[in-house]
Amino acid sequence: MRIRTLLIYVTTATAAGGLALTTPTASASTASLASPSVAPGGNFDLSVWELQEPVGSPGSPTTIPPSRLKGANGFQDAYFYTDTRDGAMTFWAPEKGVTTPNSHYARSELREMNRDGSPANWSLSGTHRLDATLRVVSVTSNVCVGQIHLGTGGSSTKPLLELYYRSSGDIVLGTENSPSGGQTRHPVGHVPVGKTWSYTIGVSGGHTIDLTVNGTTTHYPIPSSFNGYKQYFKAGSYNQSSSDSTTKGARVGFYELTVSHA
Repeated sequence: MRIRTLLIYVTTATAAGGLALTTPTASASTASLASPSVAPGGNFDLSVWELQEPVGSPGSPTTIPPSRLKGANGFQDAYFYTDTRDGAMTFWAPEKGVTTPNSHYARSELREMNRDGSPANWSLSGTHRLDATLRVVSVTSNVCVGQIHLGTGGSSTKPLLELYYRSSGDIVLGTENSPSGGQTRHPVGHVPVGKTWSYTIGVSGGHTIDLTVNGTTTHYPIPSSFNGYKQYFKAGSYNQSSSDSTTKGARVGFYELTVSHA
């Protein structure tokens, strides 16, 4: 497998994130760089991610640690697997599935970890980036494909932001108004279902959210009420609709997923 890595990730993404398979503005043609015959861990550096799946005990979804995700023979199943057609790291979240206590929606989603196995928990100061190239294969209504979530620092279980993809093809950023709740939605793009697109979610200077979707960048202020909280990235398929159906849901394939911190 031939892998091409951006120079700016040599000392950041390799140490703190994922394996860059494409540039942030790449098209679906670059998916050929991934091997369709190995587990996701054979194409992506999953040593800094923990997987949550929509199965397990009520209120306690199953999680898969980085040690089981790593490598060409790493973990995969019906909810998290390599697409044998193009090598995409694919997440499937049905409308009916086990959820966390603070959510009504099922997810197949990665949670950022440190290389020592501890949960990532970084401060807003500095520069932090999550880069992804992906396509939403199918979605019933709405799916969250990337997050910055609150870590330690208080009692809130809210995200700082969520990036949504709707069945209409609209891409919407949701920024939390405060740790107590309330979200403001910002339309940020449009891509038809099944088409490849890219995003970068970042935080810079401790007080600004930097979002790039297909090369267009917008900025949003971070309310001071979040200053005491640490953060971490999440990415995958966090379905935003629920029902009794196990066949309806959101399927998302990733061709690039990297994190960097400076």
